[in-house]
Amino acid sequence: SDVHAMSRQQLAVQRARKSFQTGKTKPLESRIHQLRNLLRFVTERRRDIAEAVKKDLSKSEHGTELFETLGVEGEIKLAIEKLAEWAAPRPVEKSLLTISDEVFMHPEPLGVVLIIGAWNYPWAVTLQPLVGAIAAGNAAVIKPSEVCCHSAKVMEELLPQYLDKDLYPVVTGGVPETQELLRQRFDHIFYTGSSAVGKLVMEAAARNLTPVTLELGGKSPCYIDKNCDITVACRRITWGKFVNCGQTCIAPDYVLCDPSIQNRVQEEIKNCIKEFYTDDPKTFEDYGRIINKRHFKRIMALMEGSTVVVGGDSDESQCYIAPTVLKNVTGESKVMKEEIFGPLLPIITVSGVDEAIQFINEREKPLVIYVFSNDNKLIKRVIAETSSGALLANDCLVHFTVSSLPFGGVGNSGMGCYHGRYGFDQLSHMRSCLIKQLKMEGVNSMRYPPHTAKKLGWARFFLLKQINLGRLRRMMLLAMFVGVASFVVQVKKLSLTS
Repeated sequence: SDVHAMSRQQLAVQRARKSFQTGKTKPLESRIHQLRNLLRFVTERRRDIAEAVKKDLSKSEHGTELFETLGVEGEIKLAIEKLAEWAAPRPVEKSLLTISDEVFMHPEPLGVVLIIGAWNYPWAVTLQPLVGAIAAGNAAVIKPSEVCCHSAKVMEELLPQYLDKDLYPVVTGGVPETQELLRQRFDHIFYTGSSAVGKLVMEAAARNLTPVTLELGGKSPCYIDKNCDITVACRRITWGKFVNCGQTCIAPDYVLCDPSIQNRVQEEIKNCIKEFYTDDPKTFEDYGRIINKRHFKRIMALMEGSTVVVGGDSDESQCYIAPTVLKNVTGESKVMKEEIFGPLLPIITVSGVDEAIQFINEREKPLVIYVFSNDNKLIKRVIAETSSGALLANDCLVHFTVSSLPFGGVGNSGMGCYHGRYGFDQLSHMRSCLIKQLKMEGVNSMRYPPHTAKKLGWARFFLLKQINLGRLRRMMLLAMFVGVASFVVQVKKLSLTS
């Protein structure tokens, strides 16, 4: 077809597929080489990354390193170290029928993956899925969020200097460009963002039967048990809520607590805000800004109908909203109708854990549920009676840093997961393999026609008999051992009698 008629997006995907089809991503050494280059990018370009994030979100340099690049570095190092193990064939349990066969799962690359990043952590949520894509041997088209225009620009200009530019093109642009990208055929789409856009991504993917991973958000509740250490609980909640100005998908969205501790919770959070962000968060370098005017207006409108007990100041010219705590909030309040994604913390009173569980279960499944309590039984009860992507007791956000835990949502908060091995598995196809020998044909006679009752009996035995091969092995070893032992005894007897 005429090259001029092809869009930039179409060309990028076509080049990536062509490059993938050469097979150059199959050898593990080549994947490790690309991963090492990505690590080099993150470490050598730390300054450029921090500067871009400062311009986009007013994050401090150390804040960017802590919340954006540190996790990416950890993921890359883990993938390099474990890749041989992850990519190796995975043997499965055998049955009587397959006892002499080779039966295993073989992870294979899917092909060309599309990664659509988000603006709130423009590096972490774009590069971490990329680590999984590279490790699994895929090509990947990277689409950073246009909302963080400085980060997107740095990614577009600098990443191709480190990674194979055909296999891992960076494609920038807004809604029309993303729509054009979604018209192309991919082998997997990995999207981070809102549920509303997630539905559009899934709809576009359905046209090509493309599987999706959707990392979405929702309103993550935070229940505080009245008998716990409220001071420590509020420190951790204040940190989890106001980091990145509340623009974190796993931030506690709202607090549920007993009316008897409401005032104490407000006071403790107020003290923590002052301790973390000083009396004037506006001038403090570790307190950021709202991403843009549109979101500023959206968040300000959410306060209507609730009472501000802490904070509440704002400055539209700077997109600044102070860390704010709200009371007199009910399930019907404006602030409870959508994910806040900003520095507002509503406090809703409930009579106890029963009512908290009921309140949570009446709403969409969240990305994470937070519980603060010293009572292990209560924590286990919340685990047993609710559903969410993750559940954390007595802390916030930290599960994101644990590579051995899958990170993802359920229901409205998304599908699929990643981090560490889970990212590799998510972007691989687990191919089922069985290798037999062309001998012992006698055993197969029971499956060939004519089908008789006797053959059926044998088939039934072979197919349904649950044998514990581990136990069988132990019995064989034991039998062998007994045999050897009795042989030794016999030899000894002989030598004694002779």
